[in-house]
Amino acid sequence: MAERRDFGYIRKLPSGRYQASFTGPDLARHKAPVTFEVKDSAIVWLHNEKKLIDQAATDNERWLSPAERAEVARRDAEPGELFGEYASRWIDERRNSKGEPLRALTQKDYRQVLATYLEPTFGRRAIDRITRADVRTWHASLSKAAPRSRTKAYALLRAIMNSAVDDELIAASPVHIRGAGAATTKRPVEPATPAEIELIADNMPPRLRAAVWIAAWCALRYGELAELRRKDINVATRQIKVRRAVTFPPGGAVVGPPKSDAGYRDVSIPPHVWPIVEEHLATYVQPGPNSLLFPGEARGHMWHSVMFSHFTKARAAAGRDDLKWHDLRHTGATMAAQVGATTAELQARLGHSTSVAAQLYQHAAKDRDRQIAEKLSRLAEGLR
Repeated sequence: MAERRDFGYIRKLPSGRYQASFTGPDLARHKAPVTFEVKDSAIVWLHNEKKLIDQAATDNERWLSPAERAEVARRDAEPGELFGEYASRWIDERRNSKGEPLRALTQKDYRQVLATYLEPTFGRRAIDRITRADVRTWHASLSKAAPRSRTKAYALLRAIMNSAVDDELIAASPVHIRGAGAATTKRPVEPATPAEIELIADNMPPRLRAAVWIAAWCALRYGELAELRRKDINVATRQIKVRRAVTFPPGGAVVGPPKSDAGYRDVSIPPHVWPIVEEHLATYVQPGPNSLLFPGEARGHMWHSVMFSHFTKARAAAGRDDLKWHDLRHTGATMAAQVGATTAELQARLGHSTSVAAQLYQHAAKDRDRQIAEKLSRLAEGLR
């Protein structure tokens, strides 16, 4: 028969050993994981359990039963999967919102970030042993990294650890640093002027001049431009049908869908650009609907490094060494905003999934309008 005490019960077993138990805050009966040789040991065990219950109540924390504490101790003694192994598998098995595997270029980018910024610190650590303090120390160590790289590394770590929560490898993600995942401020871009666009195009090889005009005035991404084929130019409507894009991961060019669903679009070619496109089709594009508009030397896709090498020389002729190829797209977006394109119209023309980026170009247009107003005032002052 069990001896009832102020807290818990002690029962002498037929073997002569003592068994201790108590009713916990959950109203369930909990027994000691072992029996005791002497009664005093059972009393001490009950005393310690009572202290744990009282402490949990004082700290307003959840009380853990002896069985739950034993499970925590077991997990601590047997570390979980290593972060590096889990992260590598995460990249392999990751799917987009459509349930499709990540694109090859995206996988390459993730693996580069993983190898450069995450594995040196966390690669050989058990994923369930990584703490918030560990993450804060790691993030602080990246202070000398480029802001964009630091943001990408933090975002990847956060995504991996969130998946670890979903996979029940950890109870909660330790990746919580306010503002660390925010997009970094991009470098200021001064859009090219129409005269600079023309000068840059004139200094490109003749077969690539139309690429500058299209990139700037139609605001296409390079991957979209490099995959354009004769069939994508609607001569009747004078539009570019953006249906595919090319990426350049190790191993060769890969053709896939545009960057997002919004990337599928028809882009109207400005009337002053159409004759240039028409001449390019007649002079430099092979017959057949699948002929590339801007092929490489071997008639395959032109790698961006080749296009950019020509562009570097051409921009210098225009005195715009600061200009990057992607800035041509920025230029086209800003000019569209300057002529009054709405946020929705910019979003559709650029192939953006959200209106955030389109609004940035409208802000740039407002700044330009302020400059125009100032010049008008100077003109007026000259007439006085």
